Amino acid sequence: MRLNKLFASMLFVGASFSGTVLANTFQPFEVTDIQVEGLQRVALGAALLSLPVKVGDTVDQLKIQQAIKSLYASTNFENVSVSRDGGVLIVSVTERPTISAVTFEGNKDIKDEQLQESLDGSGVKVGESLDRTMLTGIEKGLQDFYYGVGKYGAKVQAQVISLPRNRVELKFNFTEGLAAEIRQINVVGNKEFTDAELIGMLELKDYVAWWDLFGERRYQKQKLQADLETIKTYYHNKGYIRFEVTSTQVAMTPDRKGLYITINVNEGEKYKVKGVNLTGDLMGREELMQSILPIKAGDMYNGGDVTFTEDMYSKYLGRFGYAYPEVKSYPEIDDKTKEVTLNINIKPGKRVYVRSVNFTGNTVTKDEVMRRELRQMEGAWLNSAQIEQSKARLNRLGFFETVDTETIQVPGTDDLVDVAVKVKEQPSGSFNAGVGYGTESGLSLQFGVQQNNFLGSGNQAGINLSTNKYSKNVNLSYTDPYWTKDGVSLGGSIYWNEFDANEANLERYKNSSYGVALNSGFPINEYNRINGGIGYRHNTISEISAYEQALRFYNIYRAEDPNADLSFDNFELSLGWYRSTLNRGTFPTDGSSQRLSGKMTVPGSDLQYFKTDFDTNFYFPVNRSQSFVVLARGRLGYGNGYGQFNDNDQILPFWENYYSGGSTSLRGFKSNSVGPRSFYLYRGSEPCSPDPSGDGCSLPGDPNSIQVSSGRSIGGNAIATASLEFIVPTPFLDEAYTNSVRTSFFVDAGNVWDTEFDYASYQTLPAEEFEKLQDYSDPARIRASWGLSLQWLSPMGPMVFSLAWPIKEYEGDQTEIFSFNIGKTF
Repeated sequence: MRLNKLFASMLFVGASFSGTVLANTFQPFEVTDIQVEGLQRVALGAALLSLPVKVGDTVDQLKIQQAIKSLYASTNFENVSVSRDGGVLIVSVTERPTISAVTFEGNKDIKDEQLQESLDGSGVKVGESLDRTMLTGIEKGLQDFYYGVGKYGAKVQAQVISLPRNRVELKFNFTEGLAAEIRQINVVGNKEFTDAELIGMLELKDYVAWWDLFGERRYQKQKLQADLETIKTYYHNKGYIRFEVTSTQVAMTPDRKGLYITINVNEGEKYKVKGVNLTGDLMGREELMQSILPIKAGDMYNGGDVTFTEDMYSKYLGRFGYAYPEVKSYPEIDDKTKEVTLNINIKPGKRVYVRSVNFTGNTVTKDEVMRRELRQMEGAWLNSAQIEQSKARLNRLGFFETVDTETIQVPGTDDLVDVAVKVKEQPSGSFNAGVGYGTESGLSLQFGVQQNNFLGSGNQAGINLSTNKYSKNVNLSYTDPYWTKDGVSLGGSIYWNEFDANEANLERYKNSSYGVALNSGFPINEYNRINGGIGYRHNTISEISAYEQALRFYNIYRAEDPNADLSFDNFELSLGWYRSTLNRGTFPTDGSSQRLSGKMTVPGSDLQYFKTDFDTNFYFPVNRSQSFVVLARGRLGYGNGYGQFNDNDQILPFWENYYSGGSTSLRGFKSNSVGPRSFYLYRGSEPCSPDPSGDGCSLPGDPNSIQVSSGRSIGGNAIATASLEFIVPTPFLDEAYTNSVRTSFFVDAGNVWDTEFDYASYQTLPAEEFEKLQDYSDPARIRASWGLSLQWLSPMGPMVFSLAWPIKEYEGDQTEIFSFNIGKTF
């Protein structure tokens, strides 16, 4: 309860108009002059305006008393006396002192800001005059507040400290004392449900487990009222329509440190629904409204179902412009048959139109960016479904932490409303100056800038100059999602990248690339979109380890020197489909999204290959508030070459392989470490080298003398991963941060495969060595892990923290239990 409301109900406002009339009895006389003595702050003119007497008036005893009351009523004076000297009326006053400062001491349960806000509402603030008659009421109001939270020993004393020039300091001294604890809660009269069941659903507790560090047995009057409603709702939802709380008693122990709460109830009996009648103006849709009615004859009465039905019909009418429908249920209770007939009366009211849609809270995002997402148009009738759709589209932008809508009736009309859209913006990009740490990967640094709401325009812009231990990247990108008013997007990027696979937990090679890309998107409907693009890429590959999988690539392109750099120029086409029904762009809690994408190099490019990917996410809210959510995710990917080069089938370049492991997939495993590993062939200490005239090792001699050794992860041309997460409220966190912090428990599973490499061609190796090779190829193995994840949208970009433990791993796997990253997309 707000303190100012509490004060308003508790303040005792009294004023004593016992001004002194110096003459025992005033004989009527004509006023020839008026003198006001004792003025300091109040102007003479202001005092005379408050005096209902002027020169020339004839005054008597009654008139003088009225004058004194009027001066007190002006609230400027705390003492008034009147006398006369012949025809001169002399008014002597003592002004109320001015409040120079308001201070609080000893208060812990109420913050200074709350107290001052409440005092402001009562006119007690710095610069105002002090009305001493209000202090007693304020003291009592504050004391009653403490009683309401169980602190019955609390005391509040207002102290007035005099200062020079008729000023005072108003000081409130608090002695809060200890809160009385609830010793026991008793429910009397319950038969169908046990005390433990009923008390267990209450917010007030008379027992707190030892492990519940934040539980308390403190009494609060407001919580008791809410708990009584909880019990009543519970019974009504179970069919006990006659249930009532007959009385409650709160008894205090003699030492005022403990409380006993007794709740007396009358359960009544269960009632069934005899029938449901729809009455009122059904707008010719009686058959449809009857068909969607969720309550049927013979059902057990349920108060929650009745409320849901009322809300459902209200929302249904809202789709047709009826902004303020009245849907009320009137139960007819038959105590003999224990049946209830529900009469649901529907009054659509008048159809209303939207005059304007107004935005607040968007300090960065321009109105036009938000307006183009609206489906509720100005000038059209109000449609609740279109408002909800507009709200969902705004949420999916990812620019806002919250989006709320409200319909406000235009004053003086009964058929016009304004729609108020209030948003709370959140970081829509990231200044990717970040730090990452893993139990295996150690410390890494990242830098970059990405803005998804550039200058509030809704356009996406990025100038990324990022570097870490394995990659250097320069990328300039820009996308206008509304290149046309129909939602056709247009964007492009220019980039340069250097990648050192050895530093990224992969087998050694370096890839230097640069290129340019142009892309566009086309909306199909509210939920589906198609994207396409074209680009040019140049790759230079160097310092490749001579492992067998890489030798296959060299053999196709007839590279005689394994240490020679390879350069490729490719023109790429891309095509994708994206569908989303998510309720928010960041941290969604309901809906699903699917993305199917593919790219291929244009025939005639130096390399001819393709890649396809499919990602899907499903969010299933467990409760109505969507604070508990189940998230199911999956990813499938496949790539390969097409056509031939020098009579060899082209393959997927190894730098285009899929990788898994790390904070964005298979948590609990080191980044990029999951999947096939490289292998080398040796004879003694001499490694095998590529044979430009054939496949495999060119070392002469007995194949039985060749040995196999493993290297690091190299990825593969196929990937399959899945994840199941249970999203829960973040403990100890204020509800204001719900949309910027997410906590979840997860299980990840998946793997990466190379489906094209011919491991069978090495069967001529010794059996023991061939078994090693099969182990390195990682055939048909699935990794799995479980753990805890915490994600936070920090001002510098996303933060990801996870603890994960593998539950299915194999020899040679690199695990990473703890990982932490800032400024890394997730």
